[in-house]
Amino acid sequence: MKQLLIVLFLVSSLGYSQQFIEAKPIEAEHFIGYDSYKNLFFTQGMVLYKTGPTGIFEFTDFQLGPISSVDIINPLNVVVYYEQTNTAVLLDNRLTQIERINFNTLAPFTNTSAATNAGGNKLWIFNQDNQQLELYNYRTNQTRELSQPIAETLKRQVSNFNYCYVLTEKQLIGYNPFGGVLFTMPFEKGENIYQYDEDVVILRDNQLFKISDKNTEVIPFFNPEISIKDLQLTQDFLYIYDGEKLHIFAINKPKK
Repeated sequence: MKQLLIVLFLVSSLGYSQQFIEAKPIEAEHFIGYDSYKNLFFTQGMVLYKTGPTGIFEFTDFQLGPISSVDIINPLNVVVYYEQTNTAVLLDNRLTQIERINFNTLAPFTNTSAATNAGGNKLWIFNQDNQQLELYNYRTNQTRELSQPIAETLKRQVSNFNYCYVLTEKQLIGYNPFGGVLFTMPFEKGENIYQYDEDVVILRDNQLFKISDKNTEVIPFFNPEISIKDLQLTQDFLYIYDGEKLHIFAINKPKK
């Protein structure tokens, strides 16, 4: 813990800075983010909305319950996950269903608590029964275990096609698709994690900290004066939703 505090407070000169651009009101229960085509995704109740240059689209299935997460890393294959009914729905760019994966009907039965896009007809899933991260191919119906059992409660899982990050009550763990551990870092009381390039950003006490898998440094990223309800990080922009307005910041990266 002492070493972690030293890193937190002494590397501020290496930190990132954010330049405020604008704040605009949006009516949403949860802000999901913008895809690479500048389409805005958000949820209202049990409905997923997409608005942008090509129109307004929506998807809902009340029988599936509340939406737990939405992965828009591939705008042509959006992954909507419903933990309550143990189901993932894949949508195209018009939010039309491509495929529905009911983990209750798989053999063997899989009780999941997270599902995100891994690319190539695969999903990163967290098996709640054995507390393991798995890679599931929904074309071949094959599952590969990637991690040892994690004896802590999963708080959040985020991923891209190359890496998956798992946040528990006490630590952050990074994995590759082959089951290799990128890093294991103690980090208590983390509330949420967000993908940022090949790194990850952790939210704790309304402050953001960046974790690099190259050197596992904890770098202060942003301490906003606005309340963070939802956020998204792209290569150049930070979007923070406070429940009423979407605040947009340009990210100024430190010089190497």
